[in-house]
Amino acid sequence: MKILHFDSLESTNKYCELLDPQSLEEFTVVCAHKQTAGKGQRGNTWFSEPYKNLTFSVILNPTFIAAADQYNLTMCLALAVAETIDLYCGKKRAQIKWPNDIYVDGKKICGILTSSSISNGYLSQSICGIGLNVNQTIFPDWIPNPTSIKLLTNKDTDTNKVLESFLSNLQRLYLVTKNDAEAIKKSYLGRLYRLDKTARYKYIGKEIEATIRGIDQFGHLRLEHNGKEIVCALKEVMFL
Repeated sequence: MKILHFDSLESTNKYCELLDPQSLEEFTVVCAHKQTAGKGQRGNTWFSEPYKNLTFSVILNPTFIAAADQYNLTMCLALAVAETIDLYCGKKRAQIKWPNDIYVDGKKICGILTSSSISNGYLSQSICGIGLNVNQTIFPDWIPNPTSIKLLTNKDTDTNKVLESFLSNLQRLYLVTKNDAEAIKKSYLGRLYRLDKTARYKYIGKEIEATIRGIDQFGHLRLEHNGKEIVCALKEVMFL
């Protein structure tokens, strides 16, 4: 495993995209103390106070995952982050907000952004970007409900140790994903934010009251609304 540390990058994911894929060993990590244009889900910007948090990307070659099953990789990454946060936040258990945010006490502590290339119907290489709030305590007003390990524990945490813990969890869960993807899905559902709880959502522009019942085989969100199931893709639904 190789960890490349940078003082500043525009985006760790973008940096990885510019590298020669053939020259990178699996589990290569690109880590930046500061990102000037970090990427988030739905085209959003990921803001992170320099030198306070973890912003990094991991290169994986998940050639055992079919393109149709690529959400298995997202589940693996989300679980690795959630289990890592549990190590540092004591009794506060991390949850996974579909599709790939990590929440603690109803607040966002981490975001995950993955891009993959496909060959012959299988993933060939994936760039897995992760932004984890560790020691930041003040956030801009435009960031909704953020939190960090420090806000949850009232103490500073060594970011390098958190990264080591995550990589250890990731390697273990990556092997489980390869050998028993159903076990990964079961663990994922056990941490799914709002599972079996009724709440409000915006579905294709309309506000509805619905209950999360899980995910389908492609990782789409399964909602129950008025006794009927709605299967939602990423851009079709928003949490309210």
